[in-house]
Amino acid sequence: MFKLLRTRWPAALCALSAVAAALAVTACGSDDNKAADNTTPAVVAPAPKTIQSIKHVFVITLENENYATTFSATSKAPYLSKTLTAQGAHLQQYFGTTHVSLGNYIAMISGQAITADTQMDCMVYKDFALTGMGDHGQAIGTGCVYPASIKTLPDQLKAANLTWRGYMEDMGNDPSRESATCGHPALNTTDGTQAAQAATSGGLPADQYATRHNPFMYFHSIIDSPDCATNVVNLNKLSDDLKSIDTTRNFTFITPNLCNDGHDGGSSTCVNGDPGGLVSADAFLQKWVPMIMASPAYQKDGLIIINFDESSYATQSLDNSTTPPKLTMAFSGNTCCNQQAGPNVPASSFPISQTFPASVSHYPYDIELLTQNFGGDRTGAVLLSPFIKGGTVSTTQYNHYSMLKTLEDIFQLGGYLGYAGQEGLATFGTDVFTNL
Repeated sequence: MFKLLRTRWPAALCALSAVAAALAVTACGSDDNKAADNTTPAVVAPAPKTIQSIKHVFVITLENENYATTFSATSKAPYLSKTLTAQGAHLQQYFGTTHVSLGNYIAMISGQAITADTQMDCMVYKDFALTGMGDHGQAIGTGCVYPASIKTLPDQLKAANLTWRGYMEDMGNDPSRESATCGHPALNTTDGTQAAQAATSGGLPADQYATRHNPFMYFHSIIDSPDCATNVVNLNKLSDDLKSIDTTRNFTFITPNLCNDGHDGGSSTCVNGDPGGLVSADAFLQKWVPMIMASPAYQKDGLIIINFDESSYATQSLDNSTTPPKLTMAFSGNTCCNQQAGPNVPASSFPISQTFPASVSHYPYDIELLTQNFGGDRTGAVLLSPFIKGGTVSTTQYNHYSMLKTLEDIFQLGGYLGYAGQEGLATFGTDVFTNL
């Protein structure tokens, strides 16, 4: 055995020497040889961050507050006006696009300007009678529910194999009013969701869902699709969907109920006894914003947009000499961003007076709205994202069309809908996304 080991040792030594020599040649070879032999992998620089790095967007839309009220030193929404602005970007010159509510929601997802009906919140949920097409893809006609040929942000997302979902608080609480998915009135009937409904003696909870704050319900391309039942759901589905990236949609639109969005209450209380106004809106944000920010999707590549549909009135007065009393609310209707009025209610139509009788408004008085111009006035907005440094302030003018155009750029959807395609319209830029 000893002899065998002695016999093989020189051979083994030679083999080890050969390996060592080969390693030495490799180690001492030139850089050219390394590249040619591909023995050293190239170092790949990380891709630069851009707005296309954002993959999940959450929009929370509140109601009817002036900028000066929401963001004042004595604001009743300190979580929004102080805490969240310190964590994200405060867009001080963000504007609504019209008065009253519905036209703003429609603008956000389609770029369509108002009609005579959408400007009145479509008290009758009726089909849009299309008579032609105007510049920038504006549908010309009257009515509320646009034909399938008029496309929306969800249509664009679906075509790009991206996902979306609308979460509507209270939708379906009273199944006799609306379904818990894709909830809307029957076509060409009076909209019974215009006012909040208190809890019933039969055990139904308060139903403060309003179809007019659910923009998806005004497009046949959505409501006629089987996807509507899975994509437009009650808000109670959101907490589960946030648990993983796979179940979080690329685009999420959140509508609080009529109390939690700030619409009702304020000077009185909501039908469920909550204070409403900015107090309840702030409480809603305190519940849901941290939940979204803790989600895997947001932490990886998310963006939260908190905006208001329109501002509140400039002045109001109550005339008790009539039966019922008459509440007159005047709106300035200021615009930004070279906004166009649209073909259905042109700028020459203003000032406009609209009256909502008590029987329709469900308030104990007739409501008269006096609108001086076609805009929605200044509201402000707050954006939160890993791509935004806390305490960012932007004074660039933006509106709902700007937001739509920004979303179309983020998701690279290949075109702009309606007035999102207006020449020179600014998108949220480096003044907002300060951590790219």
